[in-house]
Amino acid sequence: MTGASGEPGLTGEERKALLAAAREAIAAHLGGRPAALPTATGGLAQTVGVFVTLHRRSDRELRGCVGLLDPDAPLVDTVARMAVAAATADSRFEPVAEREVEGLSIEISALSPLETIRPEDVEVGRHGLVVSAGGRRGVLLPHVPLDHEWDREGFLAQACRKAGLPADAWKQPDTGLQGFTAVVFSDELTHAD
Repeated sequence: MTGASGEPGLTGEERKALLAAAREAIAAHLGGRPAALPTATGGLAQTVGVFVTLHRRSDRELRGCVGLLDPDAPLVDTVARMAVAAATADSRFEPVAEREVEGLSIEISALSPLETIRPEDVEVGRHGLVVSAGGRRGVLLPHVPLDHEWDREGFLAQACRKAGLPADAWKQPDTGLQGFTAVVFSDELTHAD
């Protein structure tokens, strides 16, 4: 059930269900109760990588972003797990408090399968990147270089830095470079960072 570019095929209703599942998973976790998630059928049953990004609606401040490249469960379950992780386990931020949940904007990026990509084939704004070398790995979503106005080389360098590697590590033959595309949707009308 994938699109022409290998991205997950999701109907409008399935996207709404995933956004609701993410919010419910966060609220349930913070409230100490089990989450009531939709049944994993149709597009919700796909096994694809996913990132969940949380922003405060009031000022668009990032509150967490966590993802999984190698999923092992249906998409709805992975979204729920990543939403809770984004709210509670992104080490860059204090955990989200229960009183904050209603004020969060949720963005979901459902990923195509990872494929080896040559640096010259990376398209800024279309591809996300995974850079890996020496047991380190850095991931940047497709919209990140647009948000920061990076060109292709800047994007590659920043993906290396995210992995804790030198900025030019992407030029080394032992550095792995994988690309992916993503279906990105949010409960906000505007694009989230």
